Amino acid sequence: MATSDRLLGYAGSRKNLTGCACGLAGVGVALTGAAGGLWPLVVAGLYAAGALIAPPERPDTPEFPGAGEQLDALRTDFATLRAYLAEVELPPAAREGLDRLGTLVEALLEPGWVSDPEHLRVLARAVRQDVPEAVDTFVRTRWWSRFASGAEEPEGHLERQLAALHEEAAAIATALREEEAIRQRIHTRYVEERGD
Repeated sequence: MATSDRLLGYAGSRKNLTGCACGLAGVGVALTGAAGGLWPLVVAGLYAAGALIAPPERPDTPEFPGAGEQLDALRTDFATLRAYLAEVELPPAAREGLDRLGTLVEALLEPGWVSDPEHLRVLARAVRQDVPEAVDTFVRTRWWSRFASGAEEPEGHLERQLAALHEEAAAIATALREEEAIRQRIHTRYVEERGD
């Protein structure tokens, strides 16, 4: 089966088609009588030369998901994360920080805003890794801290982690705001200069 697939693949390849075209030219030479009795060698030689000079087959370039598809998948994951977070019991300060972060991430995930691969990577890491890990670590640590008096409060770590994640998301929002301001200034300059 694999051999027949390879043969069929070669039959439609550039090398075979170029070789056939050159071999056909050899048949034309043979029909004119210029090759004489050596016409089979001329046809085979021209076929082989054509097959050798033909460019090699190139595999198709892989298609990776674009920014829109990545955002769709990230929105789905964010909805899953929100459902998980709704079931977790958190202290009020941590819940407030989580809600602020969630509101900002949700706004950034709206269509048409984030398209930069680095921004997408930061948001994906926050949604798929950082926030779930921070909350899960808090829940597990809080359970153990009941048995160890005087230990550092896990709420403080969670609040600091959420604040750092909020800063990352806010940096993306700031960058987007600056891009839009530059875009607006450029368009204003274009419209004003067009009138001249």
